[in-house]
Amino acid sequence: MVQKYQSPVRVYKYPFELVMAAYEKRFPTCPEIPVFLGSEILHESRSEDGAIHIIERSCKLNVDAPRLLKKIAGVEYVFFIQKNTVNWKERTLRIEAHNETFANRVVVLETCSYSVHPENEEWTCFEQSASLDIKSFFGFESTVEKIAMKQYTSNIKRGKEVIEHYLKELISQGITFIPRWTPPPVCGQKEEQPPAVGHDAEEEPPESGDRGSTKEQSGSSCPTAEAVVPDADKLDADYIERYLGQLTPMQESCLIRLRQWLQETHKGKIPKDEHILRFLRARDFNIDKAREMLCQSLSWRKQYQVDYILQSWRPPALLDEYYTGGWHYQDKDGRPLYILRLGQMDTKGLVKALGEESLLRHVLSINEEGQKRCEENTNVFGRPITSWTCLVDLEGLNMRHLWRPGVKALLRIIEVVEDNYPETLGRLLIVRAPRVFPVLWTLVSPFINENTRQKFLIYSGNNYQGPGGLIDYVDKDVIPDFLGGDCMCTVPEGGLVPKSLYQTEEESENSDHIRLWTETIYHSASVLRGAPHEIVVEILEGESVITWDFDILKGDVVFSLFHSKRAPETSHKEATLPSTSAAGDNVQLIDKTWVLGVDYSRVESPLVCREGESIQGSHVTRWPGFYILQWKMHGPLPCSGTSLPRVDDVLASLQVSSHRCKLIYYYEVLASKDFRGSMSSLESCNSGFSQLSGATTSSSQSQSSSHLSR
Repeated sequence: MVQKYQSPVRVYKYPFELVMAAYEKRFPTCPEIPVFLGSEILHESRSEDGAIHIIERSCKLNVDAPRLLKKIAGVEYVFFIQKNTVNWKERTLRIEAHNETFANRVVVLETCSYSVHPENEEWTCFEQSASLDIKSFFGFESTVEKIAMKQYTSNIKRGKEVIEHYLKELISQGITFIPRWTPPPVCGQKEEQPPAVGHDAEEEPPESGDRGSTKEQSGSSCPTAEAVVPDADKLDADYIERYLGQLTPMQESCLIRLRQWLQETHKGKIPKDEHILRFLRARDFNIDKAREMLCQSLSWRKQYQVDYILQSWRPPALLDEYYTGGWHYQDKDGRPLYILRLGQMDTKGLVKALGEESLLRHVLSINEEGQKRCEENTNVFGRPITSWTCLVDLEGLNMRHLWRPGVKALLRIIEVVEDNYPETLGRLLIVRAPRVFPVLWTLVSPFINENTRQKFLIYSGNNYQGPGGLIDYVDKDVIPDFLGGDCMCTVPEGGLVPKSLYQTEEESENSDHIRLWTETIYHSASVLRGAPHEIVVEILEGESVITWDFDILKGDVVFSLFHSKRAPETSHKEATLPSTSAAGDNVQLIDKTWVLGVDYSRVESPLVCREGESIQGSHVTRWPGFYILQWKMHGPLPCSGTSLPRVDDVLASLQVSSHRCKLIYYYEVLASKDFRGSMSSLESCNSGFSQLSGATTSSSQSQSSSHLSR
């Protein structure tokens, strides 16, 4: 594999001629570069007018390699051929180098250039690129590659330091100005020699000359070097350090090469440098993997118009009231601080009232806002800030938060954020973690990148107070009041979302915006008199677990679970009502000719579910076959003898004025080994949080009968 390097533009705040004089001090030997043992001139030439000066050298280098490897290779030193072409007229120097030792086994190519800064002619720019291709090396190809790359990168920044060292030496000697090149005098005038670069001995430059650089051609037959002028799209090393942080030479190279590739091939909007850098960090600066990840993200952003989400997304009033998160100043490192009171958030209510789509869009808008705040803080604090801190308060977290569909939606949101906003989380502070937190952490942590997990700090109880706690990361005057601080926090306190605000699948699908998810956790259904809604689950082997979760939005229904060895046929039937409208989202599977106890059997006792109730339950299957989940309209029991119908049943039948019940449901099949101890089994019981809502119950009857079926 060919290893490549591309440097950023490094700027010397000195004129080109003075930098060239400093560069010449590196030859024939340079004590400031220990690996450079000396050089010998092989060829030298000048153009007639002196504007072009070409010099070719053989350079002797010491290699910091194991003694055994040197002995096997049979060499103590390596030699490179370096060709320097200086154009005094255009004020450029081009350096081309290649290895002479082991040229048939290893190919090293390097190109460097010095040129005038495009915006300040009194400054000089330097760029460097190189490639390494090890074809064969006595079976030590990988070792040689590592040694070569390590030694090369360690000397890259050293090169700039050496030039600056010799510049200071020149200035200390009183040499602060060297005139620019001027055309030779016409016949009869005294000739002046131009400043020379590439000669072992220093030559005096002309005493005077035109301060401006001429653009006229010299007319020489000698080949001229192309002017290498850094364009506006190139990255400056000082800019990288100021806005992106300290990077190693190879990290700088990866950033520049990926950026150049995007400029050459990507037709859409080029992401900002800090955004590209995040993807490189997420893939440990593997440029191929980072490019693949970034391209997928750019395609995703374009498809779903994420670049405009801050302008187009307006959170529903429900989110403003019940989503317990918001921005709150910054931490001690200047990172924007986001506070999330997860324990006070009704995640189940938000999913059912707004849908996964709205929650995802809100989370994406938070991430987009976070990136914007990082840029602002970078300018405010004068140092690179590319990530933010999240403070999560888990007080109030309980079994309701382990509701399986909610956790599943959370995992999908995490997946989207990890894929498209890598390395944006600088630190995650989790405080007041309750005893149930390890269960949630076990479920969520496998979906979080290892680099991200290392940024988590978890405090249980009141351990966040005092030394080693929040005070180490957040200024005392910024700690929120609800965590014992003095700062008033405007993050909403949350609470239970009213069930009257829960939406059906149709309401969710009727939204105008582009859908980020093509699937949804919940399905909606209508139950009509004489037309129950049924779904079938095929079980291929026993000891599987069917789990369900549903909410009754309108009317009262009876839920049952049946088993059959025969595969039912799906049919959409019209309701037995005066109206001729079809049942729509109503599906029936049990044929009227089927006989209970012969063609199919009941495996769960009927459960009456009232309007507004939330039902969760599970059933451990005993036999393979087809399991049918059924919801049918609940009506008064038929009278027998002198018994009269119950008052509750009469009132219930009167309430269903439209003869239609509505519900939303979710179901899943798990292997028995995956189910034991999972959040589904934990959620199949009343939790303290759910008891705060008078209308929320669980299918304890179904759960108990499931135990009997085992």
